[in-house]
Amino acid sequence: MRYLETFVAYFLAIVWVIPLVWIVLNTFQPNNISSFSLIGGNWTLENIKTVWEGAPFAQYYLNTFIIVTGILFVQFITITLAAYAFARLNFFGKNIIFLIFLIQIMIPADVLISPNYLILRDLSLLDTKLGIMIPHFASAIGIFILRQTFKSIPYELEESAKMDGCSLLRIIWHVYVPLAKPTFLAFSLISVSYHWNNFLWPLIITSSVENRPLTVGLAIFAMSADTGAQWATVSAATFMVIFPLVLAFFIFQKQFISSFMHSGIR
Repeated sequence: MRYLETFVAYFLAIVWVIPLVWIVLNTFQPNNISSFSLIGGNWTLENIKTVWEGAPFAQYYLNTFIIVTGILFVQFITITLAAYAFARLNFFGKNIIFLIFLIQIMIPADVLISPNYLILRDLSLLDTKLGIMIPHFASAIGIFILRQTFKSIPYELEESAKMDGCSLLRIIWHVYVPLAKPTFLAFSLISVSYHWNNFLWPLIITSSVENRPLTVGLAIFAMSADTGAQWATVSAATFMVIFPLVLAFFIFQKQFISSFMHSGIR
């Protein structure tokens, strides 16, 4: 059984890495070489140069960074306060409200595109970075996993902080947040990877270069008449989009794996 599990793990790893290898090899080969000639040939950075000069990817990177970090920052505030309320406070309808939050996990985000669009239209926030971010400022999965972590923290630590005269916000900041760092890191990975790769909502709500993220910019670039049939160029654009996340994973993979293990995510 152990050997079967090992074989399945290696098989899935190979299946996962094949598209990535294909993209990398096509990125650094001349555009006139067949996409099936993955071994050999002259290596070049010309495709990346062509992509960088052919579309405003610097602006796309900046937009994506602002959107991802802005969402994550606000999410940290909302999920921390909500998780503490559900873990430690007693109020009327607590269990029912928490159940409603859990139901949100089962609702696909695409279902809410139409009402979200209409609301942002009424608020004159279409084609803005803030408009992309607002629907994601709260996270049901973040509240759930952080609540479980807060409930596992000994209540005696909070009582000691109260005896020292700490306010509620100081208790959360100095007692709960430091002890929940692995959970925050695990949630950060989930949030950043999802919003970095999010495509449909930004595609619908944005119409200008100043607000488009990388995924939308990549799609527009790939569909353009000049580059649509050139797989090396499209692969280079794709590589530029995924490279920051892949690099971050390889640098912080130990911290990521450790955070998932400590936060209880399987």
